[in-house]
Amino acid sequence: MILHQVAQHADDLDRAVAFYSRLIGEPPVAIFDPPGLAFFRLGEARLLIERGAPSAVIYLRVDDVLVTVEQLRADGVAITSEPHVIFTDDDGMFGPAGAQEWMAFITDTEGNLVGLASQIQPTPG
Repeated sequence: MILHQVAQHADDLDRAVAFYSRLIGEPPVAIFDPPGLAFFRLGEARLLIERGAPSAVIYLRVDDVLVTVEQLRADGVAITSEPHVIFTDDDGMFGPAGAQEWMAFITDTEGNLVGLASQIQPTPG
């Protein structure tokens, strides 16, 4: 079983499409308006931005959460929670042994919480 699609609420579809295009770094693969739907490709899954969807918390893996948050801050995105270590994977359960899972939270233009996560291997010393 794999994740197929996640839906996220949008009051203003155009504003949300602009936000997620910037965040993901790609335009939507399809927009249907009406009825108010936009689809983005996220790996093998789709992110559906929909006027009628309930708000969801989505978590996006980024290469470096520290860099990504600074870029988003410069763009005026609301940073809800600064980047911080949430877990050190000593046993390699979720990735390379010893990697730190970093997470931050932002608020999109529609008031939805979005988690940003990356695995960072700490530098010795």
